[in-house]
This record gives sequence, structure tokens and C-alpha cells, in this order.
Amino acid sequence: MRNRTAWLIAALLVLPAWGCSSGDPFSYVPVSGTISYEDGSKLPAAVRLAFISQLEPVDGKFHARPASAFTNEQGDFDSATSRRQGDGIVRGKHKILVILEAPNSERIVPPEYMNPRTTPLEVDAQDTPFDLRIRKP
Repeated sequence: MRNRTAWLIAALLVLPAWGCSSGDPFSYVPVSGTISYEDGSKLPAAVRLAFISQLEPVDGKFHARPASAFTNEQGDFDSATSRRQGDGIVRGKHKILVILEAPNSERIVPPEYMNPRTTPLEVDAQDTPFDLRIRKP
């Protein structure tokens, strides 16, 4: 009887935790870093970075969420957000887009960095903090 009671208590403690999954099959890594030009000079404005996961969908239906990070005027960012504020990026490789939300942004960021097919920026989540370098336009 004692063993059965102990087993029942253990089951009651485990079952609620088992059902509390978010349904998201991915794990996230907090990231930080800096972006500058190849010569080390700072970009003349803050930018938004979009991290696009290169992972294949899980079970053909779960796609990794893209993440965003906002730099300060010095080009530094201390977090990225995928689902919840500051949760990071999905583990694995990511293409990075550099987005400047202002007219004539091609004067600050070359167009290839704004397109997921042409951006040469790629990182692995495990290599944080990132030191991102882009060419001057």
C-alpha cells in the first residue's frame, strides 16, 4: 500500500509539469553583439537586426521564429527577441538582415544586407557575442 501511495504522489507531481509545454520544439539562446563597418567605424544610425533561422521545419510544420534586435547609436545590442522580450534566438545558424527604417537607407547599409537571399551575414547562435561587420556603401 505504501509503494502505491508513493507512486501516486510521484505521478501527481509529474503530470502537471508534463502538460505545461508551450508546444514550441525549439530552444533559445540569449545573444548580444556589435555591428560596424569592415574598417571598424560605426554606422551613422541605429539599426534593427533580423535573425532568420536556417533550420528546417520540425515535423514539416513547426518553423523557427525569426528574432529581432535593436542596436544603440554605437552599434551594440544586448538582447534579441523571438517570442518573449529578450529570450534570444533559436539554436543553430542564422542569416542576418540589417534594416534601417529611414528613407535612403542604402546610403548607410548596402542593399544586399536587407535581403534574406543576398545577405552575406551569417552566425551560429553558440558564437555570441557577435562581431558583425558590413561593407560601406
